[in-house]
Amino acid sequence: MLIQIAEVFTPEEAAEIRRRLDAADWVDGKVTAGYQSAEVKRNRQLPEQHPLAQELGNLILQRLAGNNLFMSAALPRKIFPPLFNRYEGGEAFGYHVDNAVRGITGTAERVRTDLSATLFFSEPDSYDGGELVIDDTYGPRAVKLPAGHMVLYPGTSLHKVNPVTRGARVSSFFWMQSLVREDSQRALLLEMDVAIQRLNQDAAGHASIVQLTGVYHNLLRRWADV
Repeated sequence: MLIQIAEVFTPEEAAEIRRRLDAADWVDGKVTAGYQSAEVKRNRQLPEQHPLAQELGNLILQRLAGNNLFMSAALPRKIFPPLFNRYEGGEAFGYHVDNAVRGITGTAERVRTDLSATLFFSEPDSYDGGELVIDDTYGPRAVKLPAGHMVLYPGTSLHKVNPVTRGARVSSFFWMQSLVREDSQRALLLEMDVAIQRLNQDAAGHASIVQLTGVYHNLLRRWADV
């Protein structure tokens, strides 16, 4: 299931974040790659402990905590602190699958990567290439969103970033451990949640809303990993 989260940041906010990131010092992106990923990864990254990375990462988490679509789609239990990367001059990241479990630097905390996220900070027309290509049941799907928009997709997905041949692609990327491990179950819960919200708008007070809400929570109770 691929979910687009629109306007986590407004265009103006995304442009200001991009300006600050452009002025930062970047390092080789292989610092956070696993063995297999390092073979196909060519980009740059803001160091995990960089003050700007931590400041902007906290800002991203604050925004997402108030985003109903994100919370309903991800049902997050743990979120890996957001990282930031940059592609330009032909840099790319070949096909790979993200590590199943990632440790948070400086802590004993580990996050199972049920979901992956990419939050774009470059406008699509400012660079050529750089599409995030995700393989799913319908085949490869290319994603290139406006600055401030985010895509959420299963951590089990085979994916890549195409070479950037003009301009620079700057984004944040991170992972979530969901309360519900299985993507198919999360998809059903999201579909039901959206339907309940629409019923509340179109037929407020209808007895079926209470019944469906009960079914939603009983399914979540059955599937939740807490």
